Parts: sequence; structure tokens; C-alpha cells
Amino acid sequence: MQTMNVNDPILTEEKTAFLAIENVSKVYPTAQGPYTVLDGVNLEVKEGEFICIIGHSGCGKSTLLNMVSGFNQPTQGTVKLKNQLITAPGPDRMMVFQNYCLLPWKSAYDNVSLAVESVYPDKSKTEKEELVAHYLEMVGLTEAAQKKPGQISGGMKQRVAIARALAISPEVLILDEPFGALDAITKEELQEELLKIWRENNLTVLMITHDIDEALFLADRLVMMTNGPSAKIGEILDIPFDRPRNRSQITDDPKYYQLRNYALDFLFHRYAHDDDDDLKEDKPNPGLLFKKVMAGALGLVAIALVGVGLVQTFGSKGDGGPTPSVESMEGS
Repeated sequence: MQTMNVNDPILTEEKTAFLAIENVSKVYPTAQGPYTVLDGVNLEVKEGEFICIIGHSGCGKSTLLNMVSGFNQPTQGTVKLKNQLITAPGPDRMMVFQNYCLLPWKSAYDNVSLAVESVYPDKSKTEKEELVAHYLEMVGLTEAAQKKPGQISGGMKQRVAIARALAISPEVLILDEPFGALDAITKEELQEELLKIWRENNLTVLMITHDIDEALFLADRLVMMTNGPSAKIGEILDIPFDRPRNRSQITDDPKYYQLRNYALDFLFHRYAHDDDDDLKEDKPNPGLLFKKVMAGALGLVAIALVGVGLVQTFGSKGDGGPTPSVESMEGS
């Protein structure tokens, strides 16, 4: 595995490495025999880093993040947070999905409140209300707090999902292509909002994206996966732009296009996707679906009713041109 250093790394201060993915492989049994999704993945993430992961469908991106979230376990290797083995979901790691995963019969306020009630059962009613109000305000949804998901836009729904995740103060925010279904303007607005939240809350972020420009704007490092099966980390790009970032200034920087072209070459030449071997993102796994439903049931039984929706676990816790995307360019 190589790391491309276009300039000095973005990290300007020492950050304690606290998330370690060590020699991780994942093998699923199938009728045709063992299917290896990931093979020998190693990644060390420092506290406070913003990591984007990119790669073609079937390269195990979601499988990898499911192991960090605790919904899945490696066949071989370990995933550790602050040197503690991750064996189950927990409120220190919260996941935000592309499809919002909100309870449609509850208001934005109530969707966030469910998380707060589950994780902070010992807080007073006033304290819980203040928490919910604070995070809805943080994502700009105070005036829409009493609206249900069917009454708000896709961007607003994703803001609710982010507020719900942040309301329990996780150490790691895990984002599985959260802006992929949004229009370009809304996507850029939420990218800016996400960076602001990341800075203010000292979060460590792991985010899947198919959008190279999005990754270059958001990330400290861009992790590029090889194709599946038996996918692994091919290369990691250090993103050298100063923070806080200005989108116009970045896109005027020659290094931006150097990085952009390098990533495009990796994805569409060196690891061009074979349409004849096109696989859906990560091999379907009924066992994983069961684990997710059970995890949600332990903390919040109603969440399982959303189907493939919210499967987060709320355990107890103490006091420019068109954007290139992997999916859109696979056929080119």
C-alpha cells in the first residue's frame, strides 16, 4: 500500500491514534463456497481525523464500516477503539445512513428525543429537552422541529439523522454515503454544515462517498479501495489543504486537480470496474441483517419497524464542473 504525499500532511498537531483496523478480513459462506469481501485491511485513524473511503461497488466499504460500528465482526483480524476490541454496537460509535432512517410517524424532535431518552435515561426531563433542542438548532432545524419526515425535504431529513447521531455525543461518527441522494446545492450546504459540526465537536469521522470532489473537500485522508472480491486498501491520499476550507480557493489550487486526477486514474484505469463481475455493495448477508435488527431492538424496539432503516443501537452511557462520482463513471 502506498501513500501519496502531495504536500505536508494536513494534521498540524499531534493527535492520538485511537481507532485501529488490524489485518482485517471478512469471508461469507455462500452456496458456491467462501466469498472473501475484504482481505488484510490495515488502517490506523487518529483522534479527530476526517477519513473518506472511496471505491467501486463490491469493494467492502460498507462491510468495513459495519465492523467499526459493531454490526459485523471480522473473520480474521481486529478492530479496536482506544485499544478496546469492538464486539458490538455502542453509543460511542454512531452511524448515519443515506436513506435517513427516521421514524415517519414521529416529528423531527421526537426522532432525536428517542436517542436521547435511550442513552441518557437518568437525565432530567429538562436536560433531555435542552439536548434535543441544542442539536436541532445546530443543524438549523429549530423551526421544523415538530414536522414529520413526510413534511420536510431530503436535506432536512438528513439533518435530523445527523442531529440524532450527535445528540448522544459519540466519539466516532460513521457516515455511509449520507449525501448521495441529495441534489448538488443541498449536498454542498450539508458538506459545509458537517465540517462545522466536526470542528466544533472534535469528532472522528469515517465516511463512505462515491464523490471524489466531496472527499477532497472534506477529508484529511482519502482511503482508496481495490476492487472486490478480496478487496483491500490500495492507496491513501493525504489531502494538504488548510482548514477551515474554502471551496473556491481549493478548486483554484493546482494540487486539487493533481489529487483529483490521481484518484480518477486509480479508480478508472488502474482499478477499472469489470461490469461482467459487477456486484452489489458488499455481499448480501442475512446474518448481518439479523444482528442489526437485534441491536436496534435492544435499545429501541420501534426502530426495527423501519425495515432496512435505522439500526443504530442506543446503549446506556454516562453523564468548478460537474462532480465526478464513481457510480456515474463506472460505465465510461
